[in-house]
Amino acid sequence: MQLTQFVHRSMRAAPETPMTVFGDRVRSCRQSVERITKLAGGMQAMGLQPGDRVAILALNSDWYHEALIACWWSGAVASPVNTRWSPSEITYALEDSGSTFLLVDDNFASIAIALRESCSSLATVIYCGEGQVPEGMLDYELVISESTPVADLRVGGETLALLLYTGGTTGVPKGVMVSHQSLITSALGTLAAGNVAVSGGVNLAVNPLFHIAGIVGWLAQSLMGGTQVFLSRFSPGVFLEAVDRHRPTTVGLVPTMLQMLISHEDTTSYDLTSVRVLRYGASPISPTLLRQVMHMFPNSAFAQGYGMTETAHISVLSPADHLEGGELLRSAGRILPHCEVRIVDPTGTELSPGEIGEIVTFGSHIMLGYWNKPTETAEVLRDGWMHTGDAGYLDERGYLFIVDRIKDMIVTGGENVYSTEVENALARHESVAACSVIGLPDSRWGERVHAVVVLRAESNVDADALRAHVKTLIAGYKVPRTFQFVDALPVNGAGKVLKRDLRALAAAPE
Repeated sequence: MQLTQFVHRSMRAAPETPMTVFGDRVRSCRQSVERITKLAGGMQAMGLQPGDRVAILALNSDWYHEALIACWWSGAVASPVNTRWSPSEITYALEDSGSTFLLVDDNFASIAIALRESCSSLATVIYCGEGQVPEGMLDYELVISESTPVADLRVGGETLALLLYTGGTTGVPKGVMVSHQSLITSALGTLAAGNVAVSGGVNLAVNPLFHIAGIVGWLAQSLMGGTQVFLSRFSPGVFLEAVDRHRPTTVGLVPTMLQMLISHEDTTSYDLTSVRVLRYGASPISPTLLRQVMHMFPNSAFAQGYGMTETAHISVLSPADHLEGGELLRSAGRILPHCEVRIVDPTGTELSPGEIGEIVTFGSHIMLGYWNKPTETAEVLRDGWMHTGDAGYLDERGYLFIVDRIKDMIVTGGENVYSTEVENALARHESVAACSVIGLPDSRWGERVHAVVVLRAESNVDADALRAHVKTLIAGYKVPRTFQFVDALPVNGAGKVLKRDLRALAAAPE
């Protein structure tokens, strides 16, 4: 399997169909492919070899789409860089990956030359913006217009295709090596289990393409043909206008985005009926928020995905599962057909349904390993099984329930408390817009349960009321002993709550 196969298929099936839309710019499949083959030819003429790493530091756009495919067309490795990182973190990723090319847009052109000077391997910087080309960079459009198209090298299988750096939530970022086969398998498995794309449809690509969720969502629609509409940034107004204007059939969002949509002052002025599938994931969603979103998108089916950079999607809560509702809405769905999943105890012994342990997975969807980090790779890949570090359980029907990160489990008074259980209870209060639960040191209990809460607008509920509410749903020792009210939860680029930041916030003096 090769990541360029969908391009050849689209050229045969619908060459004049729009492939990309960005702002007012629309390019057909034929136009896009011509540009891709020329970009690949231009980079090859400048020395790009199969296996070389090409870093991309930019917001979502039509040229990002072209750059990804041009890398694979050339047999190179695309290395999208997290746009929310500091210059020092970006420098680390570029240096560690040994990237020889860097493609940047207007948002990051000002730091690109400094990045090149800091990275010994970086030879070429290509400017992909709309303004004047900065000194020391090549013009993206000129590279395309002056280059000769080249044939697809048809690299695929277990060959490295993508190098995605983790968000650094556990210290130094790690480069996750993703093969052609892994990425395609993940996209196909997600399609098979969740009907998360419409054949020949229109996908609104708003999740950043430097994250696995954004890549898999983009690829799933690409495999089905159709059009990609790119949004460089998410804001409720821009998103709603894009849905109304471009009539997408599929969208992918994270719960923080969904909460922003629900809180937007005006949603009734926009026609959202074109959306047939709404994908969400990255963090838990409250039943209240999900019901509100389902009402906002009346014609849409809903699908939730669970996974991580190292595995892509492992499970999907399908549209049919959402219709059944109830307790299923707390689950991460059923295991995808290409995955094996077990729940194991610390000794590696498989546990029975309902028993909580570590989620481990096996199959062609998992990463090849961490770039330049054999020790860290060996710690998580054991006998071919990827140890996720997530605690969860499978029920009797095969639905996966995520309980917590193992390292985030709270031990209070000798009892284990999983933060997700407490968060679910809190989220059932109508005044809670978002919440996260952590353990804090406590002289009496060892650790105490601490809740960080974002309240809905005009709500004046206090800690005592929330504590009383939670006490009706879960055991007393699980009820938060302390509360902290904030305007927003700190999240990374994938929309996941940064619990280390919450701990720092709780430790900071008032």
